[in-house]
Amino acid sequence: MSTVQISADSTARELADKLVTFLETGTAPQGLFMPDVFVDFTLPQWRLQAQGAQEAIALRAAGHPGPSRVPRSRLDATATGFVLEVEEQWEQDQESWYCRELFRADVSDGSISQLSVYCTGDWDRARVAEHHRSVRLLKP
Repeated sequence: MSTVQISADSTARELADKLVTFLETGTAPQGLFMPDVFVDFTLPQWRLQAQGAQEAIALRAAGHPGPSRVPRSRLDATATGFVLEVEEQWEQDQESWYCRELFRADVSDGSISQLSVYCTGDWDRARVAEHHRSVRLLKP
């Protein structure tokens, strides 16, 4: 493995860890986003976009105003950044929620410059229970 690849993998890991911190706390760590980051967020039957770090943070806060947990994730470094797959859980309005998300990040100068997000949509406690009763997953 070349030194360049090790550096790219290290940057991807650092930024992915910062992205998970952002998901879990709602606060973007220093250096996570370029000031002019572009976010393209796709959920079931809807699509939203934001331009700029503050707008990206506000987009997240509008959908997930409180803290969350990311119990599982998978990171793959790419030639231009990384792909991060996560499971996310949170509590809101006395309800438990769950979703799966895929983030494709382009990285410039050590920060995320473009982020595409694909989300399953938010599953409440009843949807999670229905899924558990109806489907036998082979892996968590």
